[in-house]
Amino acid sequence: MKPLYDSIGLEYRNYRRPDPRIAAMIDVALGNAQSIVNVGAGAGSYEPQDRDVTAVELSPTMIAQRPHDAARAVQASAMALPFADKSMDAALALLTVHHWPDQLTGLREMARVARKRCMILTWDGDCAPFWLTRDYFPEILAKDRKTFSLAPFREAFGDIEVRTVPVPHDCSDGFLCAYWRRPEAYFDPGVRLSISSFSKLDATAGLARLRSHLDDETWMRRNGDLMQKTQMDFGYRLVVAEVG
Repeated sequence: MKPLYDSIGLEYRNYRRPDPRIAAMIDVALGNAQSIVNVGAGAGSYEPQDRDVTAVELSPTMIAQRPHDAARAVQASAMALPFADKSMDAALALLTVHHWPDQLTGLREMARVARKRCMILTWDGDCAPFWLTRDYFPEILAKDRKTFSLAPFREAFGDIEVRTVPVPHDCSDGFLCAYWRRPEAYFDPGVRLSISSFSKLDATAGLARLRSHLDDETWMRRNGDLMQKTQMDFGYRLVVAEVG
């Protein structure tokens, strides 16, 4: 089967640039880990420059977009990491686990190769809905709540620490909720192409409704309070598990 990001990841590096505030949270969570495997690494966002990183990515399209000075990338599946047991200090997986065909197997692979800890950036479906999915694309919310769950992390790792990852109003990493204070951004085809939730969705009706609500100020009446905020919790979570 062709990897999803061979189809939707063509402009990924132009829209999914690492946000420094999220990067700082990841760096703190890594602690003193020096050797790191980044599973489902994509174009290399959030890979620390001052540590020994090995990237694992299934999609050739994503590997081709990695910067020339990025960590070496191995084309492989998260479900069968090509590394010996306890061969890395830490294993990292950032907004990727929901794409894995067998999440539990992939998470157990991370635990197998990591000596100290595993860290996953994910989303918690129990959070309050984002205005985009609440009012314009409820089908995204319904699908994501079936795909995202913290249960596999607890099953794979046992005890986990779950840290809230606030989304800045000017977030440079264009994931689904990144443009919460910039609704016009969702009309950009490149923005939507870089968000997997839109990959198999006909966005025509939802975008038309959003356009109408922006023009008649319905959106502002409903969401105007957001314009005074600098960051929001939309359910993004950093899961940290000690495996040593």
